[in-house]
Amino acid sequence: MQETKVKIKRFLAQFFGNHNLQDDEDIFALGFVNSMFAMQLVLFIEKEFQVTIENEDLDFENFKSINAIVKLLEHKTTFVGA
Repeated sequence: MQETKVKIKRFLAQFFGNHNLQDDEDIFALGFVNSMFAMQLVLFIEKEFQVTIENEDLDFENFKSINAIVKLLEHKTTFVGA
């Protein structure tokens, strides 16, 4: 999952400037996030990792940190074939 973290971190770096975002840091608490960014993040995740983010997935807890996004992706990819 390290490669996944790298891809997510690279995407987020476009929006966080010089801030060295940590894997467990709450991106919403940092104040960088707005609704447009949230939509871009969801679209990036869907396109980059070939998953579909369902309405029930659209919870701040699933997107608040790099680790939370990785956990969501692990859940989505584990249950895709089930």
